[in-house]
Amino acid sequence: MIGYVTLGTNNLQKAAPFYDAIAKEFGGTRTMEMGDGFIAWGSGAGPMVSLIKPYDGKAATVGNGVMVGLAASSKEQVDRVHATALANGGTCEGPPGQRMDGFYAAYFRDTEGNKLNAFYMG
Repeated sequence: MIGYVTLGTNNLQKAAPFYDAIAKEFGGTRTMEMGDGFIAWGSGAGPMVSLIKPYDGKAATVGNGVMVGLAASSKEQVDRVHATALANGGTCEGPPGQRMDGFYAAYFRDTEGNKLNAFYMG
């Protein structure tokens, strides 16, 4: 159902390597770029995650309660995504682990403070 998610950034060039690394773990790459204000990552015709400088010219801020969930193919991939996030300047918001029956997840923030998680259902 989700086509894409856009997160704000104040420094696209600083934030982009974080998402390059995360996208690579999911078999994705940069799919669209527009100057120094927008980059989107995806893997084919499916959903994308993008970073953009706010249209109104004001500073990007982190949305309280906003989180992007990235569907992993295994618990091991959840672990790798979390490790990749931390190795690329992200911060831990909850280490990989079983959260409830059938839901394994890890939580982290990107270099701008946006909250994401990698999860596996099964």
